[in-house]
Amino acid sequence: MKLKVCGMKYEDNIIQVANLQPDYLGFIFYKKSTRHFNSNIPELPESIKKVGVFVNESLEDVIEQINTHQLQAVQLHGKETPEYCDALRHHAELVSASHKKNPKQVLVEIIKVFSIKDEFNFEVIKPYEDVCDYFLFDTKGKLPGGNGYTFDWDVLNQYPSTKPFFLSGGIGLEQIEDIKKFKQSKASKYCYALDVNSKFEIEPGLKSIEKLKEFRNNVIM
Repeated sequence: MKLKVCGMKYEDNIIQVANLQPDYLGFIFYKKSTRHFNSNIPELPESIKKVGVFVNESLEDVIEQINTHQLQAVQLHGKETPEYCDALRHHAELVSASHKKNPKQVLVEIIKVFSIKDEFNFEVIKPYEDVCDYFLFDTKGKLPGGNGYTFDWDVLNQYPSTKPFFLSGGIGLEQIEDIKKFKQSKASKYCYALDVNSKFEIEPGLKSIEKLKEFRNNVIM
């Protein structure tokens, strides 16, 4: 499984986390979040994809942030429609076509988030199958992400799709053994990456390098 560290905020900490070589780093552009990112992303290794996290943002604003920060992925945490996702995909294809010499630098992956509590109606993901690259499942809570609680991963045994997904929601060091068990389950078949955030924080947006290193060494490596 790949690793995404979300909610990055401070330049020095971003560089420190990047040195651990996660596959994705997430930057939250939702202004109501305590992890709201409003700075410049430092230069990162090419192996790390920059993810912009948005909640019900206008298409124009998302595209502006994609262009400003050269984002390689967009994570949609709100009530974005399939049509919205398709419009974003169309923009990504146009940008990619205009940079044919190095399309990997501009091709934008689209990650649509769905929140789960004790059960979930997987019918709602069907309209998004053709307009997203990945799904992300996190815990339903008061906030759109970063609530610090896990949901019942057994729900994913009913996952009807073959589209790869990110597993998120309150994942921390205390879930290491649960993750190892999850990897052996039917539910994990299409789990592409683990998405971590609040359980690795010293304060909102500031990540503990030691905790991340321990997690990576026990789960990802």
